[in-house]
Amino acid sequence: MKQTERIQEMEQHLDKAQAAIKSLELAIEQYVNAQESIEKLKTYLSSKEWKKDFRDSEAGKLPDGLKCGVLSEDGIWNMLDDVNTLKMEMNQLSSDATKDE
Repeated sequence: MKQTERIQEMEQHLDKAQAAIKSLELAIEQYVNAQESIEKLKTYLSSKEWKKDFRDSEAGKLPDGLKCGVLSEDGIWNMLDDVNTLKMEMNQLSSDATKDE
């Protein structure tokens, strides 16, 4: 490989890595900012209010067109499972990075 080709290839790798890092930084910031919402949803899911809201939804007592994905039996649960999976993946990445040092 010629020197200029090698430098061009490495520039492409640098651009790709920098874009991925910037994207991850923004995603982490959004995730950190969503922590309060995650905790509120966790509390809501195990509350008497959620159970009442769920029953009323099943009974057709809520207004038509009301967005109520939080009342699906798996909506919040799946989101919380995703949070746990993400934490495990981040821990694994951190562990792998420590091994490489």
